[in-house]
Amino acid sequence: MSENHLKWYNKTLHQYLSSDEIKVVMEKSNLKATLEILHTWGWIAFAFTIAGLWTNPFTIIIALFILGGKQLACAIILHDCSHESMFTSRTINRFVGNWLGAYPIFHDVDKYRPYHIQHHINTGLDNDPDVPLTTGYPTSGMSMLRKFIRDFFGLTGVKSNSAVWLMQLGILKYSLNGKVEWLPLQGKSLFTILTTAVKNFAGPVSANAVLFGVLYAFGEPWLYLLWIGALLTTNNFSLRVRSMAEHSMVDDRTDPLKNTRTTYANFIERMLFAPHNVNYHAEHHLCMGAPSYNLPYMHQLLLTRGFYNTGALEKNYVNIVKRAVEAG
Repeated sequence: MSENHLKWYNKTLHQYLSSDEIKVVMEKSNLKATLEILHTWGWIAFAFTIAGLWTNPFTIIIALFILGGKQLACAIILHDCSHESMFTSRTINRFVGNWLGAYPIFHDVDKYRPYHIQHHINTGLDNDPDVPLTTGYPTSGMSMLRKFIRDFFGLTGVKSNSAVWLMQLGILKYSLNGKVEWLPLQGKSLFTILTTAVKNFAGPVSANAVLFGVLYAFGEPWLYLLWIGALLTTNNFSLRVRSMAEHSMVDDRTDPLKNTRTTYANFIERMLFAPHNVNYHAEHHLCMGAPSYNLPYMHQLLLTRGFYNTGALEKNYVNIVKRAVEAG
């Protein structure tokens, strides 16, 4: 973050929390982290189970929404482990972050970490790489409807996942904001490109092969199509609403007190948009090394001490969507 932002976050954190409370907020627990992982993958198993045992359009649709939300949860596991804030060990964070977070959705901790840290360094500023994800709102109701239609019919997913694959091939610069920046291919032989592809795809392909293998072992290999289907459809709906909630429709995107929102979430909203307490986003930016399982405690401290008299807080995700179209 800019030097001013760095000073602001440090000063504000100590203004609202004591040194002992900060230690509690920063404390990592392998047990809590493991339960977080089991929660996500338990729901993934549940989605496959209901679709496999009671195959009909209704269970297929339910499974697609659960899987899309839990693919977002995989992205949050990737996110938290890139901060090394989930487990006590850096090695375990990297291993779990890849194999149970990044690889199943064709990403990589080592590529994501340097990209994402720039978002924390420059939150809301012009050089924040995530700014393109959160601008453009509020918009018209018809525009929002078109966005959701593109999400649910796979157009957004094909575009975004094609870009991820080209990044893994070393053809596009790693970026998650929708901007396309081609890397120079001069001097790169076909062998070099193929070698890069094998190196970068080894983990994602292996993780997805394991997932397919498990489904195959249970006699339902076709269920893997739901994983890919969700990655192309419902996951993009979850990503869109989550992104809107965190940094869109704020009073001043350059003001660190006002440019990041915490949003309360009910059960369904946690399933779709707010896994692993990612909805406590103002808390995360204020103390980005805090484990996600400690953010609700941190939120209560900030809330009772007046942080949200000025800070951005919303009571649910329905209101986020309303905000996104109210002035369109």
